[in-house]
Amino acid sequence: MAGAVVERAAKGAKKGLRRPKRRISIRIDMTPMVDIAFLLLIFYMVSTVFAMPQAMEINLPPVEEDKPVEIKESNLLTIRVDGESRFWWNLKTPTPSNLPVLIPSDPEAEDSLGYVFWPDTLQGLLLEQNRANAKLSTLVLIHQDASYEDMVNILDEIDVIERSWNAYTAEQLGVDVNDIPKDQKFSYRYAIGDWEARDDNVMEAAIQSAQTEGVL
Repeated sequence: MAGAVVERAAKGAKKGLRRPKRRISIRIDMTPMVDIAFLLLIFYMVSTVFAMPQAMEINLPPVEEDKPVEIKESNLLTIRVDGESRFWWNLKTPTPSNLPVLIPSDPEAEDSLGYVFWPDTLQGLLLEQNRANAKLSTLVLIHQDASYEDMVNILDEIDVIERSWNAYTAEQLGVDVNDIPKDQKFSYRYAIGDWEARDDNVMEAAIQSAQTEGVL
């Protein structure tokens, strides 16, 4: 029983015509409340969904296939991210006449923010170059002072291109994405390399050229 009501006469009541006032004392049993609290606690502990760790899926070649692959210079697109998280690109080997070109910043960003990554320009560049050259391979070089987010941005755009490309192919063939023939399924070819001292020299020349042209 959750509670009990006990009636008792007031002490020291005098006898007379008036009836003595009765005082009511209430005793509450808190045991059921404690049981309910523990049941609620257990319920929320069991039913609560904790934040899942965020991970990026990267398809790696099997160990037996992890061998150096020779790529023709004409089939190489290099994306560089300098120490200030600015994105640059160039085809073939960089030379004084073929320096990396700055990928435009977000036009809607405030000038005070400086260079701001713009996904549309990177995605458009990668799509254009892959359509122009079916054998294109992309080399990604990221400066040690750049942020981890810069690499994630590049891999995200590569993933979007691969998915949308195959979705369009599947729609044209009238099949499911998983049923696209291997010879028609698009797989983006890319690799992430190590930033070396020569890349510092290349970027120094590219930055000077961009400043001279008023791009930077």
